[in-house]
Amino acid sequence: MLAGLKKYAQPSPDRSPEHPLVDITAIVTVTDDGGSSGRLRRDFDVLPPGDIRSCMVALSEDEALLSRLFRYRFETGRGLKGHSFGNLFLTALTGITGDFPDAVKMSCEVLNIAGRIYPSTAANVTLEAVLEGGRVVCGETKISKSKKPIREIRLIPRVARPLKETLDAIANADLITLGPGSLFTSVVPNLLVTGIAKAIRKSPAMKAYFVNLMSQPGETINFRASDHVKALHDHAGVGLLDCAIVSTTKITPAMRLRYAEQQASPVENDIENLRAMGLEVFEADLLQKSEKVRHKPGALGVLTYRLALLGHRHRVAKLNRLATLKK
Repeated sequence: MLAGLKKYAQPSPDRSPEHPLVDITAIVTVTDDGGSSGRLRRDFDVLPPGDIRSCMVALSEDEALLSRLFRYRFETGRGLKGHSFGNLFLTALTGITGDFPDAVKMSCEVLNIAGRIYPSTAANVTLEAVLEGGRVVCGETKISKSKKPIREIRLIPRVARPLKETLDAIANADLITLGPGSLFTSVVPNLLVTGIAKAIRKSPAMKAYFVNLMSQPGETINFRASDHVKALHDHAGVGLLDCAIVSTTKITPAMRLRYAEQQASPVENDIENLRAMGLEVFEADLLQKSEKVRHKPGALGVLTYRLALLGHRHRVAKLNRLATLKK
Protein backbone atom coordinates (compact mmCIF):
# COMPACT_ATOMS: atom_id res chain seq x y z
CA MET A 1 0.00 0.00 0.00
CA LEU A 2 2.75 2.45 0.92
CA ALA A 3 4.63 1.73 -2.31
CA GLY A 4 1.49 2.48 -4.32
CA LEU A 5 0.54 5.55 -2.32
CA LYS A 6 3.88 7.35 -2.18
CA LYS A 7 3.58 8.96 -5.62
CA TYR A 8 0.60 10.94 -4.30
CA ALA A 9 2.85 12.41 -1.60
CA GLN A 10 5.41 13.75 -4.08
CA PRO A 11 5.09 17.04 -6.02
CA SER A 12 4.27 16.75 -9.71
CA PRO A 13 4.12 19.53 -12.34
CA ASP A 14 0.86 18.19 -13.79
CA ARG A 15 -0.95 17.86 -10.44
CA SER A 16 -4.22 19.79 -10.33
CA PRO A 17 -5.70 21.60 -7.28
CA GLU A 18 -8.41 18.92 -7.19
CA HIS A 19 -5.71 16.34 -6.49
CA PRO A 20 -3.68 17.64 -3.53
CA LEU A 21 -0.65 15.93 -2.06
CA VAL A 22 -1.28 13.37 0.67
CA ASP A 23 0.50 13.38 4.01
CA ILE A 24 1.32 9.75 4.86
CA THR A 25 1.86 8.42 8.37
CA ALA A 26 2.50 4.70 8.88
CA ILE A 27 2.00 3.15 12.33
CA VAL A 28 3.93 -0.12 12.55
CA THR A 29 3.69 -3.00 14.99
CA VAL A 30 6.79 -3.91 17.01
CA THR A 31 6.10 -7.49 18.13
CA ASP A 32 8.22 -9.38 15.59
CA ASP A 33 10.53 -11.94 17.25
CA GLY A 34 11.71 -13.98 14.27
CA GLY A 35 14.45 -13.77 11.67
CA SER A 36 16.89 -10.88 11.64
CA SER A 37 14.61 -8.70 13.78
CA GLY A 38 14.30 -11.37 16.46
CA ARG A 39 18.05 -11.90 16.61
CA LEU A 40 18.75 -8.19 16.96
CA ARG A 41 16.01 -7.87 19.56
CA ARG A 42 17.55 -10.62 21.69
CA ASP A 43 21.18 -9.58 21.20
CA PHE A 44 20.82 -5.81 21.64
CA ASP A 45 17.54 -5.38 23.58
CA VAL A 46 16.07 -3.13 20.87
CA LEU A 47 12.64 -3.02 19.30
CA PRO A 48 12.40 -5.20 16.17
CA PRO A 49 13.39 -3.07 13.16
CA GLY A 50 12.29 -5.31 10.27
CA ASP A 51 8.71 -4.16 9.65
CA ILE A 52 9.65 -0.52 10.05
CA ARG A 53 12.60 -0.94 7.68
CA SER A 54 10.24 -2.49 5.09
CA CYS A 55 7.94 0.53 5.36
CA MET A 56 10.89 2.89 4.95
CA VAL A 57 11.96 1.12 1.78
CA ALA A 58 8.38 1.16 0.45
CA LEU A 59 8.20 4.94 0.90
CA SER A 60 11.65 5.66 -0.53
CA GLU A 61 12.70 6.00 -4.17
CA ASP A 62 12.68 2.50 -5.63
CA GLU A 63 16.05 2.58 -7.32
CA ALA A 64 17.85 5.06 -5.08
CA LEU A 65 21.18 3.72 -3.84
CA LEU A 66 20.23 4.15 -0.18
CA SER A 67 16.94 2.33 -0.73
CA ARG A 68 18.78 -0.58 -2.34
CA LEU A 69 21.28 -0.52 0.52
CA PHE A 70 18.51 -0.76 3.13
CA ARG A 71 17.04 -3.73 1.23
CA TYR A 72 20.37 -5.54 1.03
CA ARG A 73 20.47 -8.81 2.98
CA PHE A 74 23.74 -10.59 3.82
CA GLU A 75 23.81 -14.09 2.35
CA THR A 76 27.03 -15.19 4.04
CA GLY A 77 29.21 -14.20 6.98
CA ARG A 78 29.34 -15.52 10.49
CA GLY A 79 26.83 -13.57 12.53
CA LEU A 80 25.80 -11.51 9.49
CA LYS A 81 24.03 -14.12 7.37
CA GLY A 82 20.29 -13.35 7.21
CA HIS A 83 20.56 -9.79 8.49
CA SER A 84 19.49 -6.88 6.32
CA PHE A 85 21.62 -3.75 6.25
CA GLY A 86 18.58 -1.64 7.10
CA ASN A 87 17.95 -3.62 10.29
CA LEU A 88 21.59 -3.25 11.34
CA PHE A 89 21.50 0.48 10.56
CA LEU A 90 18.42 1.03 12.73
CA THR A 91 19.94 -1.02 15.56
CA ALA A 92 23.21 0.93 15.42
CA LEU A 93 21.39 4.27 15.33
CA THR A 94 19.28 3.23 18.32
CA GLY A 95 22.51 2.55 20.19
CA ILE A 96 23.83 6.00 19.28
CA THR A 97 20.66 7.95 20.08
CA GLY A 98 19.46 5.77 22.93
CA ASP A 99 15.91 5.97 21.56
CA PHE A 100 14.30 3.74 18.92
CA PRO A 101 11.66 6.26 17.72
CA ASP A 102 14.41 8.86 17.26
CA ALA A 103 16.45 6.32 15.29
CA VAL A 104 13.45 5.66 13.06
CA LYS A 105 12.93 9.39 12.49
CA MET A 106 16.57 9.94 11.57
CA SER A 107 16.60 6.93 9.26
CA CYS A 108 13.54 8.29 7.47
CA GLU A 109 15.40 11.56 6.95
CA VAL A 110 18.41 9.70 5.57
CA LEU A 111 16.19 7.90 3.06
CA ASN A 112 14.15 11.05 2.35
CA ILE A 113 10.95 9.02 2.44
CA ALA A 114 7.55 10.28 1.30
CA GLY A 115 5.92 10.34 4.72
CA ARG A 116 6.47 9.53 8.38
CA ILE A 117 6.79 6.22 10.19
CA TYR A 118 6.19 5.60 13.89
CA PRO A 119 6.38 2.41 15.95
CA SER A 120 3.00 1.74 17.55
CA THR A 121 4.71 1.91 20.94
CA ALA A 122 8.21 2.46 22.30
CA ALA A 123 7.60 -0.27 24.90
CA ASN A 124 9.30 -3.65 24.51
CA VAL A 125 6.14 -5.71 23.99
CA THR A 126 5.57 -9.40 23.33
CA LEU A 127 2.56 -10.96 21.65
CA GLU A 128 0.52 -13.62 23.44
CA ALA A 129 -2.29 -15.71 21.97
CA VAL A 130 -5.06 -17.73 23.56
CA LEU A 131 -5.89 -20.65 21.28
CA GLU A 132 -9.06 -22.67 21.02
CA GLY A 133 -9.11 -24.92 24.06
CA GLY A 134 -7.38 -22.37 26.28
CA ARG A 135 -3.72 -23.01 25.49
CA VAL A 136 -1.58 -19.85 25.68
CA VAL A 137 1.26 -19.28 23.18
CA CYS A 138 3.85 -16.51 23.54
CA GLY A 139 5.79 -14.88 20.71
CA GLU A 140 4.75 -13.85 17.21
CA THR A 141 6.70 -16.67 15.53
CA LYS A 142 5.13 -19.41 17.64
CA ILE A 143 1.67 -17.88 17.22
CA SER A 144 2.02 -17.90 13.42
CA LYS A 145 2.93 -21.60 13.55
CA SER A 146 0.07 -22.61 15.82
CA LYS A 147 -2.37 -25.19 14.47
CA LYS A 148 -5.46 -24.35 16.52
CA PRO A 149 -7.69 -21.32 15.88
CA ILE A 150 -6.76 -18.11 17.71
CA ARG A 151 -9.39 -16.86 20.14
CA GLU A 152 -7.61 -13.83 21.55
CA ILE A 153 -4.42 -11.82 21.10
CA ARG A 154 -2.86 -9.90 24.00
CA LEU A 155 0.20 -7.76 24.66
CA ILE A 156 2.73 -8.35 27.41
CA PRO A 157 2.83 -6.04 29.30
CA ARG A 158 -0.88 -5.25 29.03
CA VAL A 159 -0.30 -1.49 29.23
CA ALA A 160 1.88 -0.13 26.41
CA ARG A 161 1.75 3.59 25.74
CA PRO A 162 1.61 4.96 22.18
CA LEU A 163 3.76 7.82 20.93
CA LYS A 164 2.13 11.26 21.12
CA GLU A 165 2.88 11.66 17.40
CA THR A 166 0.80 8.54 16.71
CA LEU A 167 -2.25 9.89 18.54
CA ASP A 168 -1.86 13.28 16.83
CA ALA A 169 -1.72 11.61 13.40
CA ILE A 170 -4.87 9.61 14.15
CA ALA A 171 -6.75 12.70 15.40
CA ASN A 172 -5.83 14.76 12.33
CA ALA A 173 -6.26 12.07 9.66
CA ASP A 174 -8.73 12.15 6.79
CA LEU A 175 -8.38 8.39 6.27
CA ILE A 176 -7.22 5.64 8.62
CA THR A 177 -6.50 2.29 6.99
CA LEU A 178 -5.97 -1.13 8.53
CA GLY A 179 -4.47 -3.98 6.51
CA PRO A 180 -3.85 -5.73 4.30
CA GLY A 181 -1.57 -7.90 6.41
CA SER A 182 -1.46 -10.69 8.96
CA LEU A 183 -4.63 -10.19 10.98
CA PHE A 184 -3.51 -11.38 14.42
CA THR A 185 0.22 -10.65 14.28
CA SER A 186 0.29 -7.40 12.29
CA VAL A 187 -3.05 -5.57 12.31
CA VAL A 188 -4.57 -6.39 15.71
CA PRO A 189 -1.39 -5.71 17.78
CA ASN A 190 -1.48 -2.00 16.88
CA LEU A 191 -5.03 -1.82 18.23
CA LEU A 192 -3.96 -3.33 21.56
CA VAL A 193 -1.59 -0.46 22.35
CA THR A 194 -3.24 1.58 25.10
CA GLY A 195 -5.42 4.34 23.69
CA ILE A 196 -5.01 3.64 19.96
CA ALA A 197 -8.39 1.94 19.38
CA LYS A 198 -10.12 4.69 21.37
CA ALA A 199 -8.31 7.37 19.37
CA ILE A 200 -9.37 5.74 16.09
CA ARG A 201 -13.04 5.63 17.11
CA LYS A 202 -12.86 9.25 18.27
CA SER A 203 -11.16 10.51 15.10
CA PRO A 204 -13.43 12.16 12.48
CA ALA A 205 -11.47 10.30 9.76
CA MET A 206 -12.91 7.64 7.52
CA LYS A 207 -11.79 4.22 8.77
CA ALA A 208 -11.21 1.52 6.16
CA TYR A 209 -10.18 -2.12 6.42
CA PHE A 210 -8.45 -3.72 3.42
CA VAL A 211 -9.44 -7.38 3.46
CA ASN A 212 -6.70 -9.94 2.80
CA LEU A 213 -6.77 -11.89 -0.45
CA MET A 214 -5.83 -15.23 1.10
CA SER A 215 -6.29 -16.94 4.44
CA GLN A 216 -3.12 -17.41 6.47
CA PRO A 217 -2.09 -20.80 7.85
CA GLY A 218 -1.80 -20.64 11.63
CA GLU A 219 -3.94 -17.50 11.85
CA THR A 220 -7.03 -17.25 9.65
CA ILE A 221 -7.81 -20.63 8.03
CA ASN A 222 -11.39 -20.60 6.66
CA PHE A 223 -11.88 -16.95 7.64
CA ARG A 224 -14.34 -14.99 5.51
CA ALA A 225 -14.05 -11.22 5.13
CA SER A 226 -16.61 -10.72 7.92
CA ASP A 227 -14.61 -13.01 10.24
CA HIS A 228 -11.62 -10.68 9.84
CA VAL A 229 -13.78 -7.69 10.78
CA LYS A 230 -15.32 -9.58 13.72
CA ALA A 231 -11.81 -10.28 15.07
CA LEU A 232 -11.01 -6.57 14.87
CA HIS A 233 -14.24 -5.74 16.71
CA ASP A 234 -13.57 -8.41 19.34
CA HIS A 235 -10.19 -6.88 20.15
CA ALA A 236 -10.86 -3.18 19.66
CA GLY A 237 -14.62 -2.74 20.02
CA VAL A 238 -17.53 -2.34 17.60
CA GLY A 239 -17.68 0.93 15.68
CA LEU A 240 -14.02 0.93 14.75
CA LEU A 241 -14.60 0.81 10.98
CA ASP A 242 -16.68 2.64 8.38
CA CYS A 243 -15.92 0.54 5.33
CA ALA A 244 -14.24 -2.59 3.99
CA ILE A 245 -12.37 -2.96 0.71
CA VAL A 246 -12.43 -6.31 -1.11
CA SER A 247 -10.85 -7.48 -4.33
CA THR A 248 -13.09 -8.69 -7.16
CA THR A 249 -10.29 -10.42 -9.11
CA LYS A 250 -10.65 -14.17 -9.51
CA ILE A 251 -7.70 -16.28 -8.37
CA THR A 252 -6.82 -18.93 -10.95
CA PRO A 253 -7.40 -22.65 -10.20
CA ALA A 254 -3.66 -23.29 -10.56
CA MET A 255 -2.87 -20.65 -7.95
CA ARG A 256 -5.60 -21.97 -5.66
CA LEU A 257 -4.10 -25.45 -5.90
CA ARG A 258 -0.61 -24.17 -5.12
CA TYR A 259 -1.81 -22.35 -2.00
CA ALA A 260 -4.00 -25.26 -0.92
CA GLU A 261 -0.81 -27.25 -0.38
CA GLN A 262 0.02 -24.67 2.33
CA GLN A 263 -3.51 -24.86 3.77
CA ALA A 264 -4.32 -21.40 2.43
CA SER A 265 -7.37 -20.45 0.36
CA PRO A 266 -8.95 -17.29 -1.08
CA VAL A 267 -10.85 -15.22 1.48
CA GLU A 268 -14.58 -15.35 0.78
CA ASN A 269 -15.96 -11.84 0.33
CA ASP A 270 -19.28 -12.26 2.13
CA ILE A 271 -20.36 -8.75 1.27
CA GLU A 272 -23.90 -8.99 2.68
CA ASN A 273 -22.52 -9.94 6.09
CA LEU A 274 -20.13 -6.98 5.97
CA ARG A 275 -23.03 -4.66 5.18
CA ALA A 276 -25.08 -6.22 7.99
CA MET A 277 -22.22 -5.22 10.31
CA GLY A 278 -22.82 -1.60 9.28
CA LEU A 279 -19.92 -1.28 6.84
CA GLU A 280 -19.91 0.27 3.41
CA VAL A 281 -18.18 -2.08 0.96
CA PHE A 282 -15.91 -1.00 -1.89
CA GLU A 283 -15.02 -3.53 -4.58
CA ALA A 284 -12.04 -3.24 -6.94
CA ASP A 285 -9.65 -5.25 -9.08
CA LEU A 286 -6.71 -5.44 -6.67
CA LEU A 287 -4.90 -8.67 -7.56
CA GLN A 288 -1.39 -8.37 -8.95
CA LYS A 289 -0.34 -10.71 -11.77
CA SER A 290 2.61 -12.59 -10.32
CA GLU A 291 3.69 -15.99 -9.04
CA LYS A 292 2.24 -15.13 -5.63
CA VAL A 293 -1.16 -13.80 -4.61
CA ARG A 294 -0.46 -10.17 -3.77
CA HIS A 295 -2.26 -6.85 -3.94
CA LYS A 296 -1.30 -4.53 -6.80
CA PRO A 297 0.56 -1.57 -5.26
CA GLY A 298 -0.67 0.81 -7.97
CA ALA A 299 -4.31 -0.21 -7.57
CA LEU A 300 -4.07 0.04 -3.78
CA GLY A 301 -2.53 3.50 -4.13
CA VAL A 302 -5.25 4.81 -6.46
CA LEU A 303 -8.07 3.48 -4.30
CA THR A 304 -6.51 4.69 -1.05
CA TYR A 305 -5.96 8.15 -2.52
CA ARG A 306 -9.61 8.36 -3.61
CA LEU A 307 -10.76 7.24 -0.18
CA ALA A 308 -8.52 9.90 1.41
CA LEU A 309 -10.19 12.60 -0.73
CA LEU A 310 -13.61 11.23 0.23
CA GLY A 311 -12.54 11.04 3.86
CA HIS A 312 -11.40 14.67 3.77
CA ARG A 313 -14.82 15.82 2.59
CA HIS A 314 -16.55 13.70 5.26
CA ARG A 315 -14.17 14.94 7.95
CA VAL A 316 -14.73 18.61 7.08
CA ALA A 317 -18.51 18.09 7.03
CA LYS A 318 -18.40 16.26 10.38
CA LEU A 319 -16.31 18.96 12.03
CA ASN A 320 -18.61 21.66 10.65
CA ARG A 321 -21.65 19.85 12.12
CA LEU A 322 -19.94 19.58 15.51
CA ALA A 323 -19.04 23.27 15.42
CA THR A 324 -22.67 24.16 14.61
CA LEU A 325 -23.96 22.04 17.50
CA LYS A 326 -21.62 23.80 19.94
CA LYS A 327 -22.96 27.25 19.01
